[in-house]
Amino acid sequence: MDRARQFPSRRRLLQGAVATAVPAAFLSSSSHALAGSRGTAGSRAVDYPGAEWVPASTSNYTAANRPSTYAIDYVIIHVTQETYADTLAIFQNPAKQVSAHYVVRSKDGHIAQCVRNRNVGWHAGNWSYNTRSIGIEHEGWVDKPEYFTNAMYERSAALTAAICAKYGIPRDREHILGHHQVPGSDHTDPGPNWDWSRYIRLVNSA
Repeated sequence: MDRARQFPSRRRLLQGAVATAVPAAFLSSSSHALAGSRGTAGSRAVDYPGAEWVPASTSNYTAANRPSTYAIDYVIIHVTQETYADTLAIFQNPAKQVSAHYVVRSKDGHIAQCVRNRNVGWHAGNWSYNTRSIGIEHEGWVDKPEYFTNAMYERSAALTAAICAKYGIPRDREHILGHHQVPGSDHTDPGPNWDWSRYIRLVNSA
């Protein structure tokens, strides 16, 4: 999880550019979608079937029109270093300046979507990688492998597989990255206890 503020001036510029660049018919629908992001949990459609909509504060991500404004080339795997509930609360707090697209709960693999795929989550600590990726947080701590349950691996891998299929992302370790692999990152997640071989196998068999 990255709590550094992610270029707010870029956020305002991008919002303005999107508003002037898209056709009127699309602007109407996208404005409705952005308004919906301020709603309550479960109040609107999600990008991944079965996920629960738990919106992040609009102060914690950049509104966009991906993959038109930015190609989506990566899935970035995180570990929260927080509980599931606390992670959602952090994303909903406008002072935190952080968000990811999805959060996966440890005990049962339940998935919350907090930022729409089209928008830029602030999760990687690197603006270029933020614009080109989907961020998935996993409840737990890097030094507590008991949080990485079968249900978490399986549900997360199915989510990653669906994202890869939708955006044409290869299902390999060059495109499914750990947070620690992002250039400039000082994070270690998902850490040495994350079973990458198992995870990539599950993604490819999903």
